[in-house]
Amino acid sequence: MIQEKTPINGISRVDTNAPVIEVKEIYKSFGKNEVLKGVTFSVNKGENLVVLGKSGSGKSIAIKCLVGLVEVDKGEINVFGTDITKLDNNELNKIRVRIGFLFQNAALYDSMSVRENLGFTLKRHAKDLSAEEVENQIKDVLESVGLSEAIDKMPSELSGGMRKRIGLARTLILKPEIILYDEPTTGLDTITSREISELILEIQKKNKTSSIIITHDMPCAKHTGDRIIILKEGIIHAEGTYEELEKSDDEWVRSFFI
Repeated sequence: MIQEKTPINGISRVDTNAPVIEVKEIYKSFGKNEVLKGVTFSVNKGENLVVLGKSGSGKSIAIKCLVGLVEVDKGEINVFGTDITKLDNNELNKIRVRIGFLFQNAALYDSMSVRENLGFTLKRHAKDLSAEEVENQIKDVLESVGLSEAIDKMPSELSGGMRKRIGLARTLILKPEIILYDEPTTGLDTITSREISELILEIQKKNKTSSIIITHDMPCAKHTGDRIIILKEGIIHAEGTYEELEKSDDEWVRSFFI
């Protein structure tokens, strides 16, 4: 059953109760450093899950495990119903192409224009597209992030907020079903951070994406998250909505909301 949630800025939040990601008891160590200690969580179709935690709590490692960039020592990671821990690299790549990853620094190629950055990404995965189709898709995705005028700019000519938007455009051009955001508002001013948070919600509504958002930015967490989990020393210490966790009896949990 689809449950409509309270609209935020006119955007209706939807929970379909259908997990697209199920992580079960994953463990990961680097030498004697135990980073993940039996982490279990799920993400429903169309849901934005925010992951909070102090530095070193395992947040970034957890999402890298979801796309096979880091191999777990033990546990199960079901993505679209398939346990990716049992896949070879070719099978894993078929899953990865359905997942978008927005890195902290947007990871643009500095020697390429915006058009070339987006075209390079698209042509790597859709080799049969004509030049006209590539150009149309580039223009469409730039319009969706509000930066049509930046098509011929170089990354060095872009502000931090614009780089984030172009990085997001490069993720969206492959039409992912899941998006992993790693600190999407880091280094941005308050107004630009709010704009990126609103864009995350617009993408959720328009493309029906499921997302995991790692952030230290509490306004971003409040604005974008349908649900929040908090990692502490490699385990999930708390889970709930922003409002529930803000009122937690646990002093450590409440410290995130001060």
